[in-house]
Amino acid sequence: MTDTTSTLQAFGAGGDEPYARALRSDGRLRLTDPDRPGEVVTMDVGRWSAAADRVDRSLLEGADGPVIDLGCGPGRMLVAALRMGLPALGVDVSAEAVAIATRSGGRAVQGSVFEPVPDEGHWDTALIIDGNIGIGGDPVALLARAAEIVRVGGRVVVETNRDADADRTYVATVTDADGHASSAFPWAEVGLAALHAHAATAGLTARQSWTDGGRHFCELIA
Repeated sequence: MTDTTSTLQAFGAGGDEPYARALRSDGRLRLTDPDRPGEVVTMDVGRWSAAADRVDRSLLEGADGPVIDLGCGPGRMLVAALRMGLPALGVDVSAEAVAIATRSGGRAVQGSVFEPVPDEGHWDTALIIDGNIGIGGDPVALLARAAEIVRVGGRVVVETNRDADADRTYVATVTDADGHASSAFPWAEVGLAALHAHAATAGLTARQSWTDGGRHFCELIA
């Protein structure tokens, strides 16, 4: 689902490959920071693998053209976009995720969002949701890259941490319910306040933010 600009592994990769295992079983993952072992983030891979819900679909309603999902996972947003008549592409480092997205009818490519992507600079909307603002452990670099991928005046829709003041980067690991652990990878947690600052540094302008279904979002303009 995610990416990295360093020599460390991508989200859930390496080790026992818990992310690929969870994708095959619609399981849950536990993301942990070794420096804060008591604070665990639970990720519901089953939700990512299910059909897009109302909140997901609402993120596409402002799109005036093609949509790119950065860290697309198993592709629910790609399928939703296509059903709404929007061309869509997903990018993900996970071969398993890309295979599932493709089998579901989406168009997805395996690779890093920090490498060239098809039709770069022409996408109307880039999605960074499901915690993917953590990709690479460098929110400014990720947002700057998103600004390059969308067209001038294009949208970057980011899902933020429920804690508006969250702003930290760290090296994390992921473990599934059976104890299969990944290699360490860089990650970040970003709330709304920090996102505004990071977006400005990356050359993006915040247009609106909102909460829907217990999830928090911000729309940025390139």
